[in-house]
Amino acid sequence: MVLTTISFTVMQTGVRWVATDTANPLPPVEVAFFRNLFGVVALAPVLFTAGFSIFKTQRLGMHFGRAFCQSAGMVCFFTALTMVPLAKITALSFSAPLFATLLAIIVIGERVRARRITALILGFTGVMIVLQPRFDSFELGGILVLASSTLWAVAMTFIKSLSRTESAVTITLYAGVFLVPMTGIPALFLWVHPTVEQLLWLLGIGAVGTIGHLAFAQSFKYAEMSAVLPFDFLRLIWASVVGYMLFDEVPTWITWMGGALVFSAACYIGIREAQLAKRKKNKSSDTA
Repeated sequence: MVLTTISFTVMQTGVRWVATDTANPLPPVEVAFFRNLFGVVALAPVLFTAGFSIFKTQRLGMHFGRAFCQSAGMVCFFTALTMVPLAKITALSFSAPLFATLLAIIVIGERVRARRITALILGFTGVMIVLQPRFDSFELGGILVLASSTLWAVAMTFIKSLSRTESAVTITLYAGVFLVPMTGIPALFLWVHPTVEQLLWLLGIGAVGTIGHLAFAQSFKYAEMSAVLPFDFLRLIWASVVGYMLFDEVPTWITWMGGALVFSAACYIGIREAQLAKRKKNKSSDTA
């Protein structure tokens, strides 16, 4: 999980670096395209090992919907990285599990009790603290981060449903297959030829992004969610350090306070949902 937090922070730093390069800034959607392209290249050995049978599915539409939400969320997030300090973006990105729970309540009709409702209220209070909204204006970058979190929450709902019938490899490969054209086609209309140095950065972004996702999945194989999730808060620490050292960004105490509140609420919801799922599974086993 520590490797996950480092990987994602390095990836976000790379995106900020190439997208705000004063000599040759790359459009965020183009950066997203290269992120997905090099991510698929990194998965090529898996395809050669498993064979094309791994693409067999009866839920192509759901794979497409997941990829559409994820590509839109990625573009929103990468665009926000050019507008908002790294620490603030990280603090707001902790809100994805909050939106996922809210969507489960509204769309699926999932029942939640007082403790998770309280966590949701505290979490969204933290979001408001970080955003510091005013009646006369809204910060576009902050809104884009929240849009990204919402879209990622929808994508997570698709992934949860797909995981009941599809293997993790199939889900990952279909994501790559759809994400490349979904970000590549709009990137053509804003295309800026990357320099050799930028191509190396883009290759690194794709590599560390893939490493981060693999490390995240692997962390849950080695330990319970309650043991690994708290380490995700390290992202805020790394983002604050990198933002200060490379971009002269000094996170305010408001960002730290709001970020801690959002993270605590999201962490509690994640651990609580894992406990309830485990309890339900044990109950089903006992009944059987």
